[in-house]
Amino acid sequence: MIDEQSHFKTRRYAELADEEYRALPDERLELVSGWGGPSRGLGYVYRPNTVEGLRQVFEVARRSGRSVGLRGGGNSYGDAAINDENVVLDLCRMNRILDWDPENGRIRVEPGVTLQRLWEYVLEDGWWLPIATGTMKTTVGGCAAMNTHGKNAWKAGVFGDHVGEFDILLPTGEHLTCSREQNHDIFYAAIGGFGMLGCFTSMTLHLKRIYSGLINVEALTKPDLHETLVYFEDHLHSSDYLVGWLDAFAGGRALGRSELHRATHLLPGEDPYPSQTLRLENQHLPENIMGLIPRSIIWYFQRPFWNNVGMRFVNTGKFWAARRRDGAGYRQPHALFHFLLDYFDWKKPFGRGGLIQYQPFIPKERVEKALADILRLCQQRGLPNYLTVLKRHRPDDFLISHGVDGYSMAMDFRVTESNRERLVRLTRELDEIVLAAGGRFYFAKDSTLRPHVVTSYLGRETIEQFRAIKRRCDPGDLLQSNLWRRIFMAPGE
Repeated sequence: MIDEQSHFKTRRYAELADEEYRALPDERLELVSGWGGPSRGLGYVYRPNTVEGLRQVFEVARRSGRSVGLRGGGNSYGDAAINDENVVLDLCRMNRILDWDPENGRIRVEPGVTLQRLWEYVLEDGWWLPIATGTMKTTVGGCAAMNTHGKNAWKAGVFGDHVGEFDILLPTGEHLTCSREQNHDIFYAAIGGFGMLGCFTSMTLHLKRIYSGLINVEALTKPDLHETLVYFEDHLHSSDYLVGWLDAFAGGRALGRSELHRATHLLPGEDPYPSQTLRLENQHLPENIMGLIPRSIIWYFQRPFWNNVGMRFVNTGKFWAARRRDGAGYRQPHALFHFLLDYFDWKKPFGRGGLIQYQPFIPKERVEKALADILRLCQQRGLPNYLTVLKRHRPDDFLISHGVDGYSMAMDFRVTESNRERLVRLTRELDEIVLAAGGRFYFAKDSTLRPHVVTSYLGRETIEQFRAIKRRCDPGDLLQSNLWRRIFMAPGE
């Protein structure tokens, strides 16, 4: 949580030198941070590259009385991949492609394979990711553990919908194969189970056939939240991807005004040169902005605007610039369309305090009022978010699910010393709006949820079902994280 775990206390160095901590080597100690920055903790980091290495880490942790937290690409915003003062099992070295069937788009990989490595491996054979997160730096294991989604969530569902089977190493030592037919209860609980049942060791995915390295994109604007939602609903069936950016600073009749991007895949024969557009060199993000400024330093130019006054100017300018090219259509490489946030370092301009993201998922029947109330409350509290992204979703069959037949609104808030406590209070108020609307939350983005909020939307029956599976897979409760302790091991839960 940003109010309890945001600061790294230097006194921990002294405490970690005490006798009870000497079972593990000091050279393993690293400061591990969530992607957003405020959540961080000191952990003993191990990076095995084989299944036997995983077993050894489990045994090392068990002998030393430590728990084990799993970490993929480290792209969860909060504390999902942090295990303060305990073992952190970093899977980045388990990154091998194990099998590839280019005829049917079926691939088997280790959990540390990133989405970048995956799409680069299959693109020239005419395949693409069925679900693409906003960054290509996420890992397959992390995507499955958090059950990620993309700009096509209402149509393609969540990451787990495209997993055929996986192998998982349990803390008990069992190495199981799980699918919709085999060990199905673990299959539906481990996907979305944020790493609390076992460690994925391999995963089989079904990819999407494409016929071009380009995608048709249409950019347009809408004057308010109501018109934005109407457009979404009217164009779901004719779109492959649909995403909206909302101006969180606009109020009054312009509340929720937006820039939308609607995209469709090219059909067979629409691209006259598919062998060229599918080449990797025609996909990678350019190194320079407008051919002049290296994207690695663009954050220097952004930094002066990363405050409430500056971001009001940026959001206003972005909307009116989009308004001038309203309705423009163009073709764009897949990587540039999906991974825009990899084009520059979005996090650096936020400064030392970093950012948190708050992302509620709200059923379509109540979404307009709920989102309007959220935007107004943020403005009233003097804490407007700097980037607001709207997406459409559908329910799924996984046990720990954020899916709804409705919308999500992801909001990035800058964290500073002066606004930290106010930001925590704001998220408490936002929780009540979301729960009243029948909404849900997403652990990959969470930094602030409390146990009673999670119980309210998941239900006690679902939580107990998950706990029962965890007791079977992990009877010693070896697998833990800061997120698990914050939400599921709090007093009274």
